[in-house]
Amino acid sequence: MMFRLLQSRQKKARADRARGLFVVLVLALAGLTGGLGTAQASGEARFAVVPKRTIYPGEQLDAAQLEEVEVTNPNIAPGYAEEIAAVNGLITKKTLLAGRIIPVSSLREPFAVSRGKTVRLVFQNGPLIISASGTPLEDASVGDLIKVRNMDSGVIVSGTVMGDHSVHVVAK
Repeated sequence: MMFRLLQSRQKKARADRARGLFVVLVLALAGLTGGLGTAQASGEARFAVVPKRTIYPGEQLDAAQLEEVEVTNPNIAPGYAEEIAAVNGLITKKTLLAGRIIPVSSLREPFAVSRGKTVRLVFQNGPLIISASGTPLEDASVGDLIKVRNMDSGVIVSGTVMGDHSVHVVAK
């Protein structure tokens, strides 16, 4: 009698272990699909933009240099370019290797003003508008705060780069 009782407990323990392993396996698979994102979990293909050739820092991306490929690695980290249209015309900050994904953090907008090139300085205070020529002391994109030398007076002022390639001077 004792032998049968021990045998049934062993069978129950094996069944519990098997059930536990099944639950762990299901949870592990669920965790993997959760990490893939909704597109992969629903069966939709994800795409990444990769260069066709090595692209060096400072080069402007062109659609002819790029191609979209399907992402097959389920563990790929987010933050990569997914569409050519989203990165076309951007400038690289790092070397991009052919066939490798393009991290969005390695791209920047083109400079709106270049160091040493003449720009228009604009100061506005209510109805008063003063305009002058200046030389930026650094490269900058739209929205950047930079220092510019006034070409008439030689005074260095700070200003914000605008979309029309002018610099709006900030009052002190």
